[in-house]
Amino acid sequence: MSIALDQVTKRYQGLPVVNDVSLDVAEGEFLVLLGPSGSGKSTLLRAIAGLTGIDHGTIALHGRDVTRVSARQREVGLVFQHYALFRHMTVAENIEFALRVRRVKSAERRKRRRELLKLVALEGMDDRLPTQLSGGQQQRVAVARALAHRPKVLLMDEPFGALDAKIREELRRTIRAVQRELRMTTILVTHDQEEAFALADRIGVMNQGRLLECGRPDDLYARPATRFVATFLGAANLLLGYPTPKGVRFTARAAEAAGAGSPVQPPREVVAVLRPEEVELAAGEGSLEANYVGHGHIEELLFAGAVERLRVRMPENGPVAASPGRDPGMDAAGSLLEVSRTIPEQREFPVVAGQKVAVGARRIHVLPTPISSFTIIAADDSVAARLRDSALLTTLASRMHTRVSTTFAPRPWNEADDRRELRRAPPGMPVIETGPGSAASADWLLRHGALQLLCIPPASPLPRHVVIHAQGDDVHDQTMAVAASLLRHVPAEASLFGSRPLEAPEAERGGYMQLLTDLRKAARGQQNVPVKAAELSGAPEEQLAQQLALLPDSMLVLGISRADEFGRARLQRLLETEPVRPLLIVRPFGAYETQGS
Repeated sequence: MSIALDQVTKRYQGLPVVNDVSLDVAEGEFLVLLGPSGSGKSTLLRAIAGLTGIDHGTIALHGRDVTRVSARQREVGLVFQHYALFRHMTVAENIEFALRVRRVKSAERRKRRRELLKLVALEGMDDRLPTQLSGGQQQRVAVARALAHRPKVLLMDEPFGALDAKIREELRRTIRAVQRELRMTTILVTHDQEEAFALADRIGVMNQGRLLECGRPDDLYARPATRFVATFLGAANLLLGYPTPKGVRFTARAAEAAGAGSPVQPPREVVAVLRPEEVELAAGEGSLEANYVGHGHIEELLFAGAVERLRVRMPENGPVAASPGRDPGMDAAGSLLEVSRTIPEQREFPVVAGQKVAVGARRIHVLPTPISSFTIIAADDSVAARLRDSALLTTLASRMHTRVSTTFAPRPWNEADDRRELRRAPPGMPVIETGPGSAASADWLLRHGALQLLCIPPASPLPRHVVIHAQGDDVHDQTMAVAASLLRHVPAEASLFGSRPLEAPEAERGGYMQLLTDLRKAARGQQNVPVKAAELSGAPEEQLAQQLALLPDSMLVLGISRADEFGRARLQRLLETEPVRPLLIVRPFGAYETQGS
């Protein structure tokens, strides 16, 4: 690999601005780091260049570890947003500056300068000063200067940010042509999605210091893995959906009618991405060629040249947005769908504001995220408010941009009480408060379809440690996926523990440790989160309790294979006996029991 980053971390005042980033860039590849302001992309670029040190990890260029090597010795070229040209020097002097510093002979300097001016289409401008050039020309000089000493890597930090749209487009073409001709490994930092799509072989999307996803532009757009990437790479409707034998449906009632769920099992809830251009509008359901979503009314219509942009208000009992709206009061009126239509589509079916239309989805992408939404289950408003305002749920909901709803149910629950509104676990992740009676609530939810259950103590702080414990081969993958999704949004250290029974032969020890090692590698490779692994020997519950006692402000993630695996007594010890900590219980899809309601 031309550039290899391994667990690179940079902190300012104790806070990570680049958080455990691992990335490989192939020789000759054009990689674009994309993300909002403050996501850590420029800091990561400066770390690669050697302009800032790192607190952890390694940086290698062309197989050479340069983590502690000075910027000048790293053989990289740098281009910044504001040109950074020497104002008192001519174009020729600016380009030759790096060569003069390296004591290159004058004849070689002139030859190299002519080659570069031709490459960036600035021939004949050798004697001009920067003030006599346009912004785009100055940036071309900056690129030529960065290439003068024949660097092995070119790094560019938002080089088009100060230019107008037309010049920006022309310069993008120039830089892409230069990069392809020289086959130079290049990393460009930007927050402009259009720029990233136009230039990148691969795009790495960063947020809050983490590298969330990295892949080809078309793959990331069509098949994102996270909510953030789905919405950052263009407009997207994120809806709660329910997989059925007949395709994804967007209400629980429609899912059940299509064969999903049962009186005991809720339909499995997922997050579906519906791009605006994949939405079909028609006069009625029978006129749709695409998968029927529902009926709505045109709320807003905007002419935008080659496309028409619309917002369609869906009914209150229709599709539910996976992310809450900016105005909570608007959710009661039904979700809004963003729609874009081409001119031929407009001609075929013209619409006006206020018109009722049938909505279809040509293509739906289901996010692999294992956490779709949260449902607080509380006895009264005060408990619901404590859970909603808890540090853990507030952090998860805001950073994941996911919906939090509330269902009221008295505790303890009486199975024979026909007045109960809660007949089974809600779709998504139920959230309950620990304390007296919580073990009975947790046991009931697990036996009535909950695949994930979050239990939060009153006034508990945000956990600083997450302990993951999963016994059984059938639960490891799902437990790690849910834990990784949590860890991407909570700044906590993670430890994975596995237990080996005392009576197990010593010869089998390698197998237990290898399983932990494989899970740890999978967490880093597939989920992009760092996890420490440790093997415990002895009674699992006792060993786990000892480890938790050593970690204050910790949270436990437990993987189970069956709803009755815990038992009421064990749940009481975890949820009702001090010290109580946040607990997340996970079991694999399809692991339902058919208990009576």
